[in-house]
Amino acid sequence: MASNAFDTSQVKDKRDAVNGRFAKIKSMAAGRRAKLNESHRLHQFFRDLDDEESWIKEKKLLVGSEDYGRDLTGVQNLRKKHKRLEAELAAHEPAIQSLRFSFCKASAFNSWFENAEEDLTDPVRCNSLEEIRALREAHEAFRSSLSSAQTDFNQLAELDQQIKSYQVASNPYTWFTMEALEETWRNLQKIIKERELELQKEQRRQEENDKLRQEFAQHANAFHQWLQETRTYLLDGSCMVEESGTLESQLEATKRKHQEIRAMRSQLKKIEDLGAAMEEALILDNKYTEHSTVGLAQQWDQLDQLGMRMQHNLEQQIQARNTTGVTEEALKEFSMMFKHFDKEKSGRLNHQEFKSCLRSLGYDLPMVEEGEPDPEFEAILDTVDPNRDGNVSLQEYMAFMISRETENVKSSEEIESAFRALSAENKPYVTKEELYQNLTKEQADYCLSHMKPYLDSKGRELPSAFDFVEFTRSLFVN
Repeated sequence: MASNAFDTSQVKDKRDAVNGRFAKIKSMAAGRRAKLNESHRLHQFFRDLDDEESWIKEKKLLVGSEDYGRDLTGVQNLRKKHKRLEAELAAHEPAIQSLRFSFCKASAFNSWFENAEEDLTDPVRCNSLEEIRALREAHEAFRSSLSSAQTDFNQLAELDQQIKSYQVASNPYTWFTMEALEETWRNLQKIIKERELELQKEQRRQEENDKLRQEFAQHANAFHQWLQETRTYLLDGSCMVEESGTLESQLEATKRKHQEIRAMRSQLKKIEDLGAAMEEALILDNKYTEHSTVGLAQQWDQLDQLGMRMQHNLEQQIQARNTTGVTEEALKEFSMMFKHFDKEKSGRLNHQEFKSCLRSLGYDLPMVEEGEPDPEFEAILDTVDPNRDGNVSLQEYMAFMISRETENVKSSEEIESAFRALSAENKPYVTKEELYQNLTKEQADYCLSHMKPYLDSKGRELPSAFDFVEFTRSLFVN
């Protein structure tokens, strides 16, 4: 080993293996020696019993003899024999006492029984399949250990027979009798059978409980996944088709999704019924799911409210488009930007996310250090979050953006004056060509789709002439 040969590790492994096998053999030899010694003592004890019993039978004939001598010499000889017998009896007294002492192990046997009885009569009440399986395994281990107790019981029975064969008085070293131990042993067998029946009953109960757990988990997990998918569907714009869908199509898609949300209330009721059944069965935990009936009901209620808010928000956008002239493209941009900064898909922006969203839309908000006053942004928050809840909802955000888009429009007179400025010679109407020359295509298209043809004083319709006065007043009436 010290030479660092190339196979040092292999030699070391073989050495360790040999040492290990030697240690194992040594341990097994020690165990066998102990068992042999124990067996020797036991068989020596039985031989001593047999010797004592033979001696007693032999001496019983002597003490039972009615020969008391026929003369003085005969009597003297008989007295000498009797003295030798008494000496032998005195010499055998320790052997009998030893038997009595050995029977004292009945006390230990009874203590073992009392402990076993206490364990076997404990109420069988578990909270899971794992617990009842552990109890049944422990019960099987106990039954396997009964062979040792049976051996002790048999040895006590043999001792009792030996002691009784000497026809001696009751054992002064213990108050237990073999009859009492036999009754104890019969009672133990009865308790074991009763315990087995209770364990089987609890096993069936836990199997039913576990089926209920799995059924609840299956419905709860599927419902939670649907909640998450539906929430994402509403908040990330999946139902909005923002590249091509109109606000009206978005509103219809949201209404259909909200109807689906309402219809899923029946599935939530099924989960609540299963949860009530679990409570009735005293099922305290469920390893198959982390969801509860209360939590799922709260999430469903939040999703239902979100669906209503999304509908209202789209209706608000449609009204703004129809009455204020804010383009649908601008409304889409506002919505898309909000969803971009709503990273957690909560339908709300915190103040920092809201500020970043405004900057992305072109708002020139000053950069201030944390903790420093920001009066311009605080003024905006006074509008969208006057109670300082810390969040701005999509509805509040859209209302603010729409109001900013139209804040320069003070009255219908101002709009009429603007249209008059577009028309030649201050006419009470504006032509199609004038609209496209002075407005963007989107703005001109919007005006042409909402303005009525202009009628002169005789009620005649002028070609390519549109009534901006009636259009402007209808905006402010709405």
